[in-house]
Amino acid sequence: MNTPYPDPFFTPDPQAAAASRIVDFAHRAAGHRGGAVDSDYASLHHWSATDLEGFWGAVWEYFDIEAATPYQRVLENERMPGARWFPGASLNYTHHALRGLADDDVAIVALDETGSSHEVTGQRLRAQVASVAATLRDLGVGRGDRVVGYLPHTPHAIVAFLAAASLGAVWSVCGQDYAPKAAADRFAQLEPTVLITADGYLFNGTTHDRREAALELAHALPTLKATLLVDHVGLPWPSRNYPSLVVPWEDASTRTERLTCTPVPFDHPLWVVFSSGTTGLPKGIVHGHGGVLLEHLKTLGLHSDLGPGDRLLWYTTTHWMMWNLVVSTLLTGATTCTYDGSPAPLTRPDVLWELASRHRVTVFGTSPQYLLAMAKFGIDPSVHDLSSIRVVGCTGSALPASAYPWVRDHVGAHVLLASISGGTDIVSGFAGSAPTTPVWAGELSAPHLGVALAAYDTEGLPVVDQVGELVVTRPMPSMPLSFWNDPDGARYHDAYFSAYPGVWRHGDWITHTAHGSVIVHGRSDSTLNRNGVRLGSADIHDAVERLPEITEALVIGAEEPDGGYWMPLFVVPAPGVALDDALRERIRDAIRTGVSPRHVPDEILQVPAIPHTRTGKKLEVPVKRLLQGAAVERVVNPAAVDAPELVDYYARLGAERRNRRATA
Repeated sequence: MNTPYPDPFFTPDPQAAAASRIVDFAHRAAGHRGGAVDSDYASLHHWSATDLEGFWGAVWEYFDIEAATPYQRVLENERMPGARWFPGASLNYTHHALRGLADDDVAIVALDETGSSHEVTGQRLRAQVASVAATLRDLGVGRGDRVVGYLPHTPHAIVAFLAAASLGAVWSVCGQDYAPKAAADRFAQLEPTVLITADGYLFNGTTHDRREAALELAHALPTLKATLLVDHVGLPWPSRNYPSLVVPWEDASTRTERLTCTPVPFDHPLWVVFSSGTTGLPKGIVHGHGGVLLEHLKTLGLHSDLGPGDRLLWYTTTHWMMWNLVVSTLLTGATTCTYDGSPAPLTRPDVLWELASRHRVTVFGTSPQYLLAMAKFGIDPSVHDLSSIRVVGCTGSALPASAYPWVRDHVGAHVLLASISGGTDIVSGFAGSAPTTPVWAGELSAPHLGVALAAYDTEGLPVVDQVGELVVTRPMPSMPLSFWNDPDGARYHDAYFSAYPGVWRHGDWITHTAHGSVIVHGRSDSTLNRNGVRLGSADIHDAVERLPEITEALVIGAEEPDGGYWMPLFVVPAPGVALDDALRERIRDAIRTGVSPRHVPDEILQVPAIPHTRTGKKLEVPVKRLLQGAAVERVVNPAAVDAPELVDYYARLGAERRNRRATA
């Protein structure tokens, strides 16, 4: 599909670009580039992806990485999987997160949907991390032990993580909207030593009591030595028969202690993040201290231009990988904001913009669904003073071209709208924007630095201006160390390297354009293939969701037993709108003229909602398999879905259609 905006939609201000950290980095990295000082992004990226040792060595120097023992070389080999980065180096993530904080610096601003806030200074953060680390140490937590959090997005989660990491322990966290069983499906795999849990969380005007859920989760984790109880929403913790020692957070976090960070090898496990678990037990993905440290400094410090004096507010939950990036804001010396609540509560749907204005946020992060909803329901962020916002980051799915003019008109013409594509797998981005890149509406400006990205055709050859598989042909420091409980690496290899030996296949369908940008068309395993003509589902979703009458859409291409191909489009009309024949025809026309006449759907069906993973991705492949008749338990774990009741709804739709066809 051709973009409707062939010329750049946004061009960076030359003075602002020249003053950015990425340009400063280009100048200071000249020695690694044989004296070349070219700060043009395309040139810088080419060097970063072809001279991995030179580039990542320059990143190490630019951000002044402090290692207890030096590295022997940058990259021992380039084999994927198996590349080994910075062998010999020992360091600690927590040390780098806290090293630049002055006592009176604002490290964290804690926000919630009521509009209230409080600040955590550098002195207080350092003291709390030292106290909780000492408590964990007294509970027997040491290097390699696992500490897990059942917590909302508040400073408690950041303190707990930094404390665990300072000891060389391995961290994992999920939000309290997960049922205890869903949380246990993740955490029990890790055999954790300590659980840290809160009394509840806020969402859409309601305080959700999670005290009984926390008790149930603790009983599902037989390896626990202790449970730390956080008072967050003011619900008293009743006396219960916890299976292990109980420690109040107040006691754990208010000791007077000195923080000591344990140096660990560069590839020592830092955390385990989990896949969505929509089709089975969630897989644990292990990342290391050093790889995360360098990758996040590059992403946040160079691509987002974050540094001292900046503030980042990115709406996320603790079980989405964006939480990990939000924490890493501290690595740059910038202030990070936590947020507890709904992104658009009914009583104050623009509260995030209000908070961004009040707290002078410079980088505001969200999802395509949020921006589209703001536009659809007539929310105007510009009633607030948003002059401090320099970047609006957007990730989770492809951002349609129609959202770009809305951000320009309602947030600010000066704002860089940075659409980003990455994944939990690398806990970072593959492509996005930078202070020096132009922006084309509906496109990601360029591959990120250090990412040897390509689009592969069906023959495994790189193509330009053609749709292909997103691949990465050379290693990245934040690629997983392993999957948890995968001793021979077989599951890890099969997940990414079975299609193209030695090349990472991510599972997204993209176009790498001649002007260097990247267009994301959707997951390659949900490709629409009608009569041999392939199309990305995201292209159809974009065209349909631009219509003011449609809130959200989901298109499926399902192969049938008789050799047929059924392509239904499910739509959620806007409030007060009915799906009638006239609207159906407008939808067909939007697809026919704006996308492809060969991919007009067979049916357009009204549904109550579209199911998503808990991180906001549409459940395309599971819905397809449900419609084809696969058993629910073989297709999707309802606990991993934002609205579990929708799983049975779509299974019934498929059964009803098969019955009609059988009796026709």
